[in-house]
Amino acid sequence: MSDRTYSLPPLGADPSSAGAGTTPGSFALPPDIGGPRTFSSPDTPGMPPPSSRTAWDFLPETPQAAPVTQLEMARLGEITPQMRRVAEREGHLTPEQVRCEVAAGRMVIPANRVHLRHGLDPMAIGRAARTKVNANLGASPVSSGTEEEVEKMRWAVRWGADTVMDLSTGGDVDGCREAIVRAATVPVGTVPIYSMILGRRIEDLSEADILAQIEHQAAQGVDYFTIHAGTRRGHLRHVRDRLIGIVSRGGSLLAQWMIHHGAENPMYTLWDDICAILRRYDVTFSIGDGLRPGGLADATDRAQLAELETLAELTERAWRHGVQVMVEGPGHIPFDQVEYNMKLQRALCHGAPFYVLGPLVTDMFPGYDHVTSCIGATAAAYHGASMLCYVTPKEHLGLPKRDDVKQGCVAYKIAAHAADVALGIPGARDRDDALTRARAALDWERHFELSFDPDLARALHDEDLDVDTDFCAMCGHDWCSVRISKRIQEFASGKDPAHAGAGRRVSAALTPEQRAILEQRGVLSADEVHRLASKTRGRVGASVGERAACHSDVAAPDTARAVQAAAGQEGTP
Repeated sequence: MSDRTYSLPPLGADPSSAGAGTTPGSFALPPDIGGPRTFSSPDTPGMPPPSSRTAWDFLPETPQAAPVTQLEMARLGEITPQMRRVAEREGHLTPEQVRCEVAAGRMVIPANRVHLRHGLDPMAIGRAARTKVNANLGASPVSSGTEEEVEKMRWAVRWGADTVMDLSTGGDVDGCREAIVRAATVPVGTVPIYSMILGRRIEDLSEADILAQIEHQAAQGVDYFTIHAGTRRGHLRHVRDRLIGIVSRGGSLLAQWMIHHGAENPMYTLWDDICAILRRYDVTFSIGDGLRPGGLADATDRAQLAELETLAELTERAWRHGVQVMVEGPGHIPFDQVEYNMKLQRALCHGAPFYVLGPLVTDMFPGYDHVTSCIGATAAAYHGASMLCYVTPKEHLGLPKRDDVKQGCVAYKIAAHAADVALGIPGARDRDDALTRARAALDWERHFELSFDPDLARALHDEDLDVDTDFCAMCGHDWCSVRISKRIQEFASGKDPAHAGAGRRVSAALTPEQRAILEQRGVLSADEVHRLASKTRGRVGASVGERAACHSDVAAPDTARAVQAAAGQEGTP
């Protein structure tokens, strides 16, 4: 006789603040705010354990005259206005917990003192906080300009970007950066080397050019810099047999400089001088991974890991200067290697926030890389990443346009949110639960209000059945399991008093945004889309305040089926 007994794994925190539903809760580890794990997945056997050291172990050798950065003030026990704002926005953290995480180096608040004077709304990146998403923007020598990039920035924030990076390499690069910083309420990052080589060959780049450009961008208000100081001359031999070499623009440029001059990476040799500039403005380091793998065949190789060791060294040195640090990571990583990459960085870099691109978990889907990468990003955020750099459908193909930015942001908000729920971050599942209650009650209006993209949800619903009744076009009247569950008196499903009377509305005419969605899909004819955009309640047998004639409360099953069939026929192009 088989043994069918089972037991659940140890449980972490409940991501529902109300303990809603019947799920046992998160299978992640219990929260460890103030400790090295904070919110963490259980370690698969063989994973590196967290470091026992923090930024506290890397204090300045000589005390600074006065605190300037968030890290320095946190070390002195001061709760800044920015820390209070972070706690307010996160919801599950106290200002004191934020201060402690910043002081330990496990959390950063990218907030240039200049940008704070221009409307920056402070936020935090770290494992104790919710997972954040970055959107890359920027004009290229062949596409876009300042006005379009500022609009893209606003559009990215509309669709959930927590930070943006201006990666402009063409047009009015300086003016574009200035305009984005002035218009952005979110932190803005850049890669200064892009501007350093405008109008000159990389081989002609001098130390004075490097420091001058970093100072200039810090004075403009940029909140964090990607500096590829970890790509060292001795690492280049490990790249020789890679399938795709160096795919980081900054990494490849500096490799070319080192080979030409036969010298060490100037970003590495100038590290202490760069730290001094960043400290003056409280700019956060995002230490770049110039040797990240550009294909699965090169993942977790010696070049990547040798550079990561240097990134750990640079993290420690920046902390000694009182500068906030996050570390950048790969890239293209097979799914089975994601956890190891996250937890190795956690160990070597002493818990400094990890900011990862993707990672993409397959290479053969150009045009769909926002999908392939958000699969890896979900795993990365669950296992250790604090911020995810989005990938758009245009990755590897061209400069993203407005809709590409939206698609990338939405994909990565899904990844970040899924990881936060899995980690058991308090309150992370509350909106999901509210939408589930509305869905169970067949409260379509509330269902759409709670969705991340209400216009898309409404448009797709009305494409098949433009009536808010107690079934949808997927199952129809007779087969709607949610409607059946709601009618079974023994079930709690769908009986929340907050949704009493749900399902009795006739949907309004499509908004211009919803109409555009259906026109772009091309499923319905132009005439049918026009009808949905100008429909009246009378068409579906309801006056203002009355239920639609296909709702089960007022119509016999045969009547409901007839309206359903008519809607299906009219929806056929």
